[in-house]
Amino acid sequence: MAQPIDFNKSEQYILSIRLSTDGFSFSIYHPQHESEAYFSSSPVNTQRSMAANVKAYLTETEELKHSFKQVNILIHTSRYTTVPLELYEDEQTELLFYQNLPPQSNEVILCNILGKSNVVILFGLDKLTHLFLTEHFPNARLFASVSPLTEFFSHKCKQNEGRKLFAILHPESMEVIGFEKEKLTLLNSYPTSSLHDSCYYLLNVWQQAGFDQEKDALYIHSNTQAAQWEELLLVLRKYIRKLYIINPQMEFNDLPLSHIKQIPFDMLSLISCE
Repeated sequence: MAQPIDFNKSEQYILSIRLSTDGFSFSIYHPQHESEAYFSSSPVNTQRSMAANVKAYLTETEELKHSFKQVNILIHTSRYTTVPLELYEDEQTELLFYQNLPPQSNEVILCNILGKSNVVILFGLDKLTHLFLTEHFPNARLFASVSPLTEFFSHKCKQNEGRKLFAILHPESMEVIGFEKEKLTLLNSYPTSSLHDSCYYLLNVWQQAGFDQEKDALYIHSNTQAAQWEELLLVLRKYIRKLYIINPQMEFNDLPLSHIKQIPFDMLSLISCE
């Protein structure tokens, strides 16, 4: 089980912050003593901009005012695109990004190079939010939240054969990641207002991508405990024989943070990729 954090030795801990329109959260843990771990989440003010929410969060959250060994910042966003690693050139970052996504003013384009997956993920973040984050944490590493998910599942796919589809459900969105063996074949995010939306997108992706109902596997995770969750699984099982529920405790070797039901799966994935 998780033990209290000693902020007098904060320089020994790793801080990971996750920013999303459905809420902000952060985890703190000791890389050598995994039982020393802490997680906190809070809602965002929907009447404020993302930048205003971030500024208030950094100003008002006492735990974030310490110095840390390492700071990771996860941006949960659908404004991302993938580029094969062998085709990526740094000077073409903006050109590649805006070939796939509509232009947006006051935006900085960031890059995550995924060595295990052999892809580059380019993602956008508004400049003011980026300024607040980098002023507060000058040495922070910034990630699109799909980046650690992709790396984690890529590693998982190397363990056995076959095609696999992974779905991570959030309150207002869903990430879907597909692999053939260890090769990334699909990565997309979908807005969802209900689990019925998730079901529709999943079955549509499954069909359009040509997954086999009998041979291929769907792995799915959601933090929700709603009755609709069971209903979703019942519907999916009618069409997909190999359906598996992702268990964070099993995936992350019983890591103390994995026992916290509210912790986002992408945050755990980032910790495991360290």
